[in-house]
Amino acid sequence: MKYDLTRPPDLSREQRIGQMRLQRPEYVALLPPCNQACPAGENIQAWLALAQQRHFKAAWQKLVEENPMPAIHGRVCYHPCESGCNRAQLDNPVSIHAVERFLGDLAIAEGWNIEYDTAATGRHILVVGAGPSGLSAAYHLTRMGHNVEIREAGPMAGGMMHFGIPAYRMPRDILDAEIRRIEDMGVRIVLDYKVEDVLAEKQQGNFDAVFVAIGAHLSKHIDIPARDAAGMLSAVNFLASVETGEAPVLGRRVAVYGGGNTAMDAARVAKRLGAEEALIIYRRNREQMPAHEFEAQGALEEGVKINWLRTIREIDQTTLTVEVMEIGADGRPRGTGELETLEADSLILALGQSTDVTLLENIPGIEFQGDTVSVDEHMMTGHPGIFAGGDMVPSERTVTTAVGHGKKAARNIDSWLRGEHYSSPQKNPLASFDKLHLWYFTDADQRPQDSLDLNHRQSGFEEVVHGLKKQDAVFEAQRCLSCGNCFECDGCYGACPEHAIIKRGKNRGYSIDLELCTGCSICFDQCPCHAIEMVAEPA
Repeated sequence: MKYDLTRPPDLSREQRIGQMRLQRPEYVALLPPCNQACPAGENIQAWLALAQQRHFKAAWQKLVEENPMPAIHGRVCYHPCESGCNRAQLDNPVSIHAVERFLGDLAIAEGWNIEYDTAATGRHILVVGAGPSGLSAAYHLTRMGHNVEIREAGPMAGGMMHFGIPAYRMPRDILDAEIRRIEDMGVRIVLDYKVEDVLAEKQQGNFDAVFVAIGAHLSKHIDIPARDAAGMLSAVNFLASVETGEAPVLGRRVAVYGGGNTAMDAARVAKRLGAEEALIIYRRNREQMPAHEFEAQGALEEGVKINWLRTIREIDQTTLTVEVMEIGADGRPRGTGELETLEADSLILALGQSTDVTLLENIPGIEFQGDTVSVDEHMMTGHPGIFAGGDMVPSERTVTTAVGHGKKAARNIDSWLRGEHYSSPQKNPLASFDKLHLWYFTDADQRPQDSLDLNHRQSGFEEVVHGLKKQDAVFEAQRCLSCGNCFECDGCYGACPEHAIIKRGKNRGYSIDLELCTGCSICFDQCPCHAIEMVAEPA
């Protein structure tokens, strides 16, 4: 047989180009850092994309797939998503919490309802505690078709969102509206019902599973030598008494001992109740305080004074003896021996909170870590069918973390009831800042939120921070860089010299004609958000 060596092999154009191509482009979907950082597990980038198109109801529906209380979270969450936002390294982060609040408030104003369609399972779940974790679990279990009853020891639902967060940060009409929406889905909330024995409640009520989510309502104390110390109270009890309309008489001068967010709230509330002086005493410096910077700044703006590097040594009626501290080489505070005296009519202790785990103590198999309950990766305690989350388990104690626990517990309870084990979907690789091609984006500073005039803050509990107007919320949503996911900017389509990029239609993305693609990587270079990666051709 003779061969014509001058004639090219009988190959398709794709095969011939493929032999020359060392790499090819592929569209990818990476994990945005905001999504990764959200303790509630929201798909932030997805609902921001809908909001920037002014599809507000669709954005809200996407948001509440993961988090049932966006108007609450837009106010009280400390937004770690914004700390992870890549835009922070370009100018400043997207104000995600402000857009979330806008959507949440709009949903309340418009009376939007949760859209879901699930057949009833006939299963009955008991949730103990109507705080953020219990409400979240009840919400997600209801979406899955289960019947849920919450039993709450207090006179109102909301837990520490009601009793620990002042109304100037969390207006009660907003809080009540979001809770009422969960009730309207069919969740039954029984108030003034303290569960003493979880196992007995489970058996007597014929519940298939229990989720225990009691907040940290017990104040931690510290031994301070005291003689006739009048006017000493815990921050938790103080804030709760204000909520129930039974605020104590504080006097002219109020001292708050502690450096967390609760200490800041207690001092600001004291000013609103008429205290002429509110002084925070904290044993570390400002850089080491557990309170968030904006919480401390808000307190300082309202006239609260903070004595850094001070610790209380003795109390004698209205006189406090404090020791001046210093930060040692190990970064820890240590006494200097130098003493000072301060005068205070009341002392509020804000030294942290503990949970009451006595309702679980006599149940076989359940183990404890101090004031928390041990759970496995499925949020289940050592006793089958009893799950726990929120402040009751070892974790960060925030509203958003608690809501995330509720969702995770709901998914695991649902799987356990079906005789299965829930496993989280595999996460995509992270879309880190170094992957982005920032030439595409221009500087666009974050839209500020207005705030209540200082002169009006100390005279009542009107909300301090105001929300974004519609045009500003859209602008903020449009600041999103869409890290790691295509937003159909047409950069690849317009740049390809071989016309190998095919538009598939709005919201359907693109495809690549490999018969035309030469692997030149221009599409990759033009993609601002790293939704394209160049991969090596197989050998």
